[in-house]
Order: sequence, then structure tokens, then C-alpha cells
Amino acid sequence: MPFDPVRDAVLNSPATEGLPTSPSVARRATHLSVLLNSDSDPLPRPSSSLSQNINFEPTDKLVFSEPLKRASDNPVSLSKSRTSTSFFPPASTVSPAMRPLPLLYNPTHRITPPGSLSTPMSKAEMEMYKSYVGKGTARLAKRKRLRDDLDTADEPLVKKLAGNSGAVVEHYNSRPEVGVIQRLESPIIGLKNFNNWVKSVLISKFAHPALAESTVRTQRNKGKVLDLGCGKGGDITKWSKAKISDYVGADIAAVSVEQAQERWEFNRNASRFQASFATYDFCTQNLEDVFTPDVLAKPFDVVSSQFCIHYAFGKEETARRMLRNVSRWMRPGGTFIGTIPNAEQLLEHLRELPPETQDLSFGNAVYRVRFESREHSGFFGHKYWFFLQDAVEDVPEYLVHWDNFVSLAAEYDLQLLYKEEFHYVFSEHQEHPEFKPLMVRMRVMDVNGESSMDEHQWEAANIYIAFAFRKR
Repeated sequence: MPFDPVRDAVLNSPATEGLPTSPSVARRATHLSVLLNSDSDPLPRPSSSLSQNINFEPTDKLVFSEPLKRASDNPVSLSKSRTSTSFFPPASTVSPAMRPLPLLYNPTHRITPPGSLSTPMSKAEMEMYKSYVGKGTARLAKRKRLRDDLDTADEPLVKKLAGNSGAVVEHYNSRPEVGVIQRLESPIIGLKNFNNWVKSVLISKFAHPALAESTVRTQRNKGKVLDLGCGKGGDITKWSKAKISDYVGADIAAVSVEQAQERWEFNRNASRFQASFATYDFCTQNLEDVFTPDVLAKPFDVVSSQFCIHYAFGKEETARRMLRNVSRWMRPGGTFIGTIPNAEQLLEHLRELPPETQDLSFGNAVYRVRFESREHSGFFGHKYWFFLQDAVEDVPEYLVHWDNFVSLAAEYDLQLLYKEEFHYVFSEHQEHPEFKPLMVRMRVMDVNGESSMDEHQWEAANIYIAFAFRKR
């Protein structure tokens, strides 16, 4: 017999002790009109009954009132009933066969047996449900609390990466993805727009020619790009506008990679090019150990690494592995473009600090750099801590000594094409027929030529340089 919650409540109520357990009791009607207007009460009423507690009398007006019904109980449609003089026919004219049936709990697609709902849970079941998480909750938890996954034994990404790499991963994994509106409200939105404009200049000047010569093509698109340190996919739109055919995004932060893939999936032009994503540390892993042979079957025309290769210069070994991963899978004639902090500029600020100062830090309201030591021998491992408002939260980085970088890159068949500080990129292209209107569209400045950056943001932009190499 289907489970009837009203019957269950009646039989288990303290007010029904001593009641008969006949089928008539078990099938007591549960429809509101019948409960309120039954001519005779089918249940004997002991002295402790609920009806007596509320002073129920046989002459109660409810007994003689018209039944309360729902529109679905009336055989006449709702539209027709609105025009009739009486919404329902009098109760006396309704035959017992037409009276509403009890509303019984009778699901059509049961997961549990019919009798299980009234069966108490065992102690084992109680313990299980204390910590039970359904599929829907588990999916929500995965999307909202991705950092918690880092503490599990299956994927201890931060703990596997020693020292500075772990700190970098933890920082970028913890940064939330915000919507377009919130990004526009960033206190350094002018600087962010300017940095994006510089990257667009690099892509247009050096990536577009390499993509045009590509043999990797579809019906409408051409070219294959490797985005090392893709982050949350901020450059996917730029590559979409470049009409590439294949994109491979890799980053050390797993959460960022997931968000980059979501951005690609929701990009309105995503269907125009194929994309592959993976969590990947270019300092310690080879590219072929992460991506399948199908992804690497055809060489890349462009490798882009924005604001991240300086993490590789903690040791010569990691710097070489980074350059090997750039060059190994890029075709001859391909282009390597990127942006890094300007070591010469940072060292100049360090030398300007008074000799007696113990605090080896400098900056302004937007950025701050703190060195661990004033002097350092060699080209690798000169560490400093970097803070950039609404972007980088005091993360360890390494100086990239430029001449050493160029000579090291030459060993991997990478020939220097371009190197300029961001200020000079602006000076060189501010009147360019393509890049000047682009500055307005990207909100670097307005139509009157007024910059969206204040002096602090402009100073922060000066610590970066843009570069391009070509593979021989």
C-alpha cells in the first residue's frame, strides 16, 4: 500500500492511543473539504483527542458549511466557471462517487521501497548521512571551493611544488575570477588596459606575420599558438581576433587553467579555433610530458609568455628548461613574444636606497618591490618580492638579467627581434594609424588623448619591458 503521510501521522500521534487499526482508519480521507465537512467522523474520539482539545462541538458551523474545493476538483473548466452564478454545485447535488478522492502520497518514480520511509534509519545510515554530499552539492563545492582540493591527498599541487613555486601557485589559485563589470572597477584599470594594449601591439607586429606563414590552417583560420602562463585566459580574445586555428594554453595554477577553458568555451568566437588546456610548470616539466602527441603533432607558429618567465630564473636549470620548451616545439621562423620586469630598472631603484637602510623596498601606492639582499652574485636566483595592487599579492620573483637572457636564448636558436620598455612602446606607437585608435577602444586614453592612468600607475608600467625573438 502506498505511503500515506497523514495516516502515518494519525497512527503515530499521542492523541490517537487506543484507536483501531482497521483499513478504514488507515485510509482516512486527507482532502481538505472532507476533513472539514465530513457528515460523520470516521474516527472514534477518545477523551484526549485533538478535536476535544480545541472544543469541537457537533454543532460546529464547519459541519454544515459548503465544501471547500480546488478548481481542479470541478469538472467545469475555470474559464467557464467564472461566468456561472455559482462556482461549485451545492454539496447535496454531488453524488458520493463524484466526491474528491483522498490525496495520497503516491510517487510514480520511487528510488526507495514503499515501506522504507516509515522504517527508522540504522545507526550506520545515520553516520553516513552526517557527512553525505549529493552529486549536485559536490559539483557546487568543486566550483566554489577549488582551493580545498589542494589539501587532498589526490592532488596536493601546492605541497608538491617546493618553495617559491608553491607560493606562486597558491597565490594565483586563490585569486577569484570576476566579471567584466567588476574588472572595470579595478583601482588600476588604466594600467591593466595599458598592459593589454602593449600585448596587442606585440601580437600585431610580431605574431601576425608568423601566423600568416603557417601551414596549420582550417577553412577560414590559420596558425597555432602556445600560451605559456595563460593565466585565466585574458589573451584568448586577442588570439581569436588574430583568427588562429589552434590554441594551447598552459599554466602552473590549476584553477586559472579551468577558468581559462571556461572563458574559451563561452567566447563567442570559440568555435572558430580548437583549444587544449593543461596545468603545467614550464620550469620543471617538459611540454611533451603534459600534452598528447596529437596536440604537439604540428609545430607552433607563436609562443607567447606574458608576465611569467621571470619565475624560471631562480636557477639556470629551470631557465634552460623554459627556453627548451619554447624552442623545441616551435617551427623555424616562428616567434617568441613576452613581457617581463625590467631588471635594470629594479636594480637602479635598489642602488638609490640609502646604504644604512635595512628595508630594501621601494614603490608607490600601486606597486612595491622588496629585495632580500642588496648584493647578489651570478645571473640567477636574485630574488625579490613583488606587490601590485589588485593583481599580485607579494609573490617571490627573480631578476632576468637581459644580456644573460639573450645569450642563453641564442643557444636554443632564438634570435632577438625586439626589446623595449613599455614607455617606449607607447612613444613609438602612440601616433600609429592602427594602434592609436586601438588605445581609445581599449580605454588607455579617451578621444582627447587624456590617459586613464595616474602617475603611480604610469610609474608601475615603467618596470616592464616587451620582447620578441625569432627562431632560426
